[in-house]
Amino acid sequence: MPQPTMTPPFATTDLCDAHEDRLNSGELRVLHPAFRPFGRRARFAGPVATVRCFEDNSMVRAALEVPGEGRVLIVDGGGSLRCALVGGNLAKLACDNGWVGVVVNGCVRDVAEINECEVGVRALAAHPRRSDRRGSGSRDIPIEIAGVRVAPGDWCYADDDGILVSDQRLGGA
Repeated sequence: MPQPTMTPPFATTDLCDAHEDRLNSGELRVLHPAFRPFGRRARFAGPVATVRCFEDNSMVRAALEVPGEGRVLIVDGGGSLRCALVGGNLAKLACDNGWVGVVVNGCVRDVAEINECEVGVRALAAHPRRSDRRGSGSRDIPIEIAGVRVAPGDWCYADDDGILVSDQRLGGA
């Protein structure tokens, strides 16, 4: 399976400074700072694919089963802290299928396994309980995470300072 390409160097702080006009207009947005880092990739960037689900990771798996081609999957799990939407198997699937990152507005599990994968993962917390598998949820639709709009085709930039979502690819990254 194809491996993700290396992410060019960038810093979210520098992107914010260089694109203050886009921040002010809403073309560049900052996700809330509650996300914790997991996985081997401390920095990742790519075009966005989306999933909306609540305590059911069926659509997350379905999304990660297709070639990622350097994309970032952003999952709106409703901020649930009652179960995990991504675990070690899905992190490995993401890596094997060429996804550079997964951002989960919810929880992950199997942290030791995720941390062995060459993929960037951001989530609110770790939780040992797995999610349901009812087949519910939606893919490739506009979502909103804590008031921040995210749409398929946007660009995501993540590093140790935070997570940015931009309407378009930013120069220098």
